[in-house]
Amino acid sequence: MAFRYAAIMLCGAMALIFVAQNMIDITGSMLLTKDVLSTPWTLITSIFIHGSMGHLLGNIFALGLFGSILERIHGTKKFLLVFFASGIVSGIASSFFYDAALGASGAIFGVLGMLAALRPKMMVWTYGVPMPMFIAAGFWLVLDIAGAFYPTNIANMAHIAGLAFGIAIGITQRNPQSEEKKPLSEEELDDWEQEYF
Repeated sequence: MAFRYAAIMLCGAMALIFVAQNMIDITGSMLLTKDVLSTPWTLITSIFIHGSMGHLLGNIFALGLFGSILERIHGTKKFLLVFFASGIVSGIASSFFYDAALGASGAIFGVLGMLAALRPKMMVWTYGVPMPMFIAAGFWLVLDIAGAFYPTNIANMAHIAGLAFGIAIGITQRNPQSEEKKPLSEEELDDWEQEYF
């Protein structure tokens, strides 16, 4: 079986970087709109920087849960591609609306969007209420649209851009037959047996 713990490893990297933030100056890794053209790498590095412990914990919880599900469904390479591409897209979107941005939220919203497209009926808990993934994605979208019109400390437009990008990518990857139950091949049965027994 393929090693599929990239989402958990990304969470660990973010936690380690958060510890390092208290020891070294990381301002050069933040996404600053005025410098984005001269420092394009900050579209990636800013994903790993967080503003507070609460910010970090919220993001690693969502990434660990939903990232692991997407990685299991779609494979590690495609999960990583969606995560980083969504992070870059949300960073670019942020640069049109905010002076600075940091955190993995935009990349995670890309993961959520792709899951909503690939597994729309998957049940998730949102604010203590169970609902299908596509409804949860719509709920998060409404919250971010509302948040965009009120002064908050959240980059709502980054969330919206990440979610929209993830949904768009998910639609292109969607296979109508993927949710049909098919008998497992002999090889798939052997792999399953090795992993769980």
